[in-house]
Amino acid sequence: MAKILVAEDEKDIRDLLTFTLQFAGHTVITVTNGEEAWQAAPSVLPDLILMDVRMPRMTGYEACERIKADPQTAHIPVVFLSAKGQEAEIQQGLQAGASEYLLKPFAPDELTRRVAELLERFAQKK
Repeated sequence: MAKILVAEDEKDIRDLLTFTLQFAGHTVITVTNGEEAWQAAPSVLPDLILMDVRMPRMTGYEACERIKADPQTAHIPVVFLSAKGQEAEIQQGLQAGASEYLLKPFAPDELTRRVAELLERFAQKK
């Protein structure tokens, strides 16, 4: 299936994402903050990046902007995961270059379905 980079500072959420995505057949690479996501993206070259917004060292917004500014990683879709669902937050994420914004909490089956939809949508754009 797909290679997915997960950037999430909360261990329990990171573990749930990893288990859910691996169970669905994906390869999952995890990092704990935005800076690690930005640094890992060029070497990992994932099919999709799932990233929390509020993380230490570098926010998801900052990491997304840097990932999108690099020609080697600009094509990788970034999906923000956040508990903050206000319109201003969503707009900030989309302006940073995110392709989608998913709200926490989410059910594992909902995450699996949404990831499959996103992977299919971005595969068609290639």
